[in-house]
Parts: sequence; C-alpha cells; structure tokens
Amino acid sequence: MGTPATLEADAPLTLAEPAPRLLGFRDTLGLWGNLGISLLLPVAAAYVILPGRPLGPTFAAIVVGAVIGALLLGLGAAAGAREGAPAMVLLRGLLGRRASYLPTALNIVQCVGWATFEIVIIAEAASRLLDAPRWPFVLGAGVLATLMALRPLGAVRVLARYAVWAALASVVYLFVEVLSHPLPAFTDGGAGSFWTAVDIVIALPVSWFPLAADYTRHVRGGRAAFAGTSVGYGMATIAFFTLGALALAAYGAAGLDVIGALLAVPLGFVALLVLVFVEVDEAFANIYSTAVSAQNLSGRLDRRILALAVGGVATLLAFTFDIAAYEPFLFLIGAVFVPLVGVFLVAYYVMPRGAWDVSDTAPARPWLLLPWVAGFVAYQLTLPTYFSGVGSGWTAWWTARQTDLGIDPGNGWSASLVSLAVAALLTVAVCLPARRRVPVPAPSEEVAS
Repeated sequence: MGTPATLEADAPLTLAEPAPRLLGFRDTLGLWGNLGISLLLPVAAAYVILPGRPLGPTFAAIVVGAVIGALLLGLGAAAGAREGAPAMVLLRGLLGRRASYLPTALNIVQCVGWATFEIVIIAEAASRLLDAPRWPFVLGAGVLATLMALRPLGAVRVLARYAVWAALASVVYLFVEVLSHPLPAFTDGGAGSFWTAVDIVIALPVSWFPLAADYTRHVRGGRAAFAGTSVGYGMATIAFFTLGALALAAYGAAGLDVIGALLAVPLGFVALLVLVFVEVDEAFANIYSTAVSAQNLSGRLDRRILALAVGGVATLLAFTFDIAAYEPFLFLIGAVFVPLVGVFLVAYYVMPRGAWDVSDTAPARPWLLLPWVAGFVAYQLTLPTYFSGVGSGWTAWWTARQTDLGIDPGNGWSASLVSLAVAALLTVAVCLPARRRVPVPAPSEEVAS
C-alpha cells in the first residue's frame, strides 16, 4: 500500500513542480476501468445495434471498435508516462508551445461541457431512480466531483481499490439477469452498417485521448501506463456496450430505452444506483483535466483554484443550461481531436526527431497543422456532425460537399478510421523531409521502457 508519505503525496500544484510517479499498473487499470464504467456507454449501445441482423455482428462491432479505440488511448497514455507531462503540454512537442494553445482552448471547452453533461446525467438518473427532485443531485454530484479534483491521485487510489469492485459486482449481476432472459434478434437499432457501429464505439475511448496523460504522467513506466489504460478502458467499453445491447434484446418491449430496459431487470434499480454513484468519476476527471489544461496556458496557476472554479461553473451550468442542445457541439469538438490523435501518434512513435520538447521554448511546427485540418475535413466528408435547428446549416453544408464529390451520405464508412488514416499519412508526408535532414539518435533507456 506504500508508506504514509507516499499515500499523502498528490499531483503538483503548478507546472513548475515535477510530477511524482506514484501510480502502478493496478492503479492505472482501476482508474481507467472506472472511467469506462459509465451510463453513457450502454445508452450509446442503441446506436451500435445493427437492426434485422443476428446478435453476432453487433457484438463483433463492439469488440473491434473497443480494441482499436483502447489501443489508441493506451499509446497516448504511454507517452504521458514517458515524458512526465500532462496531455496539452505533450502537444508542445507536436505543434510548439504557442500553437498548442489552440487544442488547449478546445479541450477546455469540451472538458467543461462534458463535466456539465456528466453532472446532468447523474442527477437525471438519480432523480428518476429515487423519484426525487433533481436539484439536490446536481449539487451533490458537482461538489463531490470538485472535491475529488482537489486530490486527484488520492481519488484515483480510492477508485482503484474500492469503487471498481462495487461497480463490477453490479455489472456482473446485471449480466447474469439479462443473459437468463431469451435474446431474440434486434428489430430496432441506430447503426446503418458494421463500420458505422465500429465508429461509435471507437469514439468513446478516443474522446479520452486529450485527457489521458494528465493521469499517466504519474505512472512509473510507459508499459504500465499503456497496459493499464488500454486493458482497463477497453474491457469496460466491451462490457458496457454489450450490456446495453443485451438489455435491449432481452427487454425489447422497452424499445431503445436502455435505462428502462435495465430497470426491468429484477433489482436492476439497486445495481443502477451503484453505477450512478460511480459515474461521479467521469465528472471529476473532466474537472481536473480542465484545470491541468489551463496550466498549459499559464504554468503558475494553482490547479486547486482552477478546479474549484471549473467545478463551480460546471455545477451552475448543470442547473441552468440545456446540455442536450449543446451535445452536438461536444461531438464536433470530439471530431476535431480524432485526427489530432493520428498526427500525434505518428509524430511521436513513427517519425521521431530526438527528444520530445515540452519546455516553454518548444519550437513551432506549423506544418503539422495541415494533416490535422485535413483529417478533420475527411471526418466531416465521411460523416458530417449532425446539428438541428440553428446549427443545421453546418450539416447541410458538409452534406452538399459530399454531393459535390460524389460521396454517398449513407456510405457506411467509419469516419474515425478515415480521419485517422488521412491525418497519419499526411503527417508522414510532411515529417519525412525534416527527418532526413536531422539524424535520429538512439532512444534512451528511459524512453524505450
């Protein structure tokens, strides 16, 4: 369990302080397993189901998407452990210090949005389960998540040692009950093809990529960070998407209402109540990562003050803001980060140019903005982000560009994989000339580990 001094240590308050290496494989596995235990995943399973087909193809899409997404997430987590830097500071080595402000600003917006979204989900679910007013749960979830963000490594250790077991017991119980019910073929579902179903599953692990290194910078080695992150989140993704799909198949009378289907399980109310409580860790992670991302803009800012401010804003927004109307914008920002994953992984792992510079003097590399932008365009041309109402012009414009280029709007491709491929290939193209001019030193023993 470690010495008392080790247990008391926590994340540094500013970027000027070194990040203590306090977490091992078990802590990392527990953290990312808990982050993967989210009510968002079984709810999203309704959009992964391939209607009118046997159960097998849907489950195959879940596994394929989870494996791809978890491997990408694990590679980002390993980079954070190797460099000892949070996610947005890592991007200094990719784009340069000042250019890294662009993804930092976008990440701050998306983290605040997702923290608000998680608080709303917790409050709505708890209010529905307990037949009680919503506002006390908004306040309680916001306060608890903010307190966890003040002592993030302490929260990680608690999640790894205790919360994960309560969540696991609930999940196992729900699986046993659902599997004891007849499982007919799906008649309803939201996936148009196998690869669109895969795309939805990939999106969940990849959405954590801009946050992963905020936690794995405290892991003792790159291998532990990669294995703990990819296995923990990947297994949770498979389990929760599968649980949602099975619940819909077993309790088809509930239509595509996954929560209603799980409530139909005997004692499903109790199991869901446990999962609602565990959901707080997603809000905590987004609040803490907002604070750490802001430190890339000014390294002297105290993360505790930032976390208090972010937690207060997210809680206030959860009281007053219609987050459902904001959800498409969050998905749009997510689509921005998908190609950035491809650019980063190729530049970091495939096209090394010596040390990865995360200092305040990291030189600008503006040419790497090109594959990032091209990947985003490829994503929208494959599957435009859907907006209704005021934002519908965005969807209509990209749909018109699909028509101009002869791209079938119902092409059935994975927008994530297309975007990643375009960004990765262009990154090789723009990095190769620079690599030929600069000799590549042998990797150090520390980085190779």
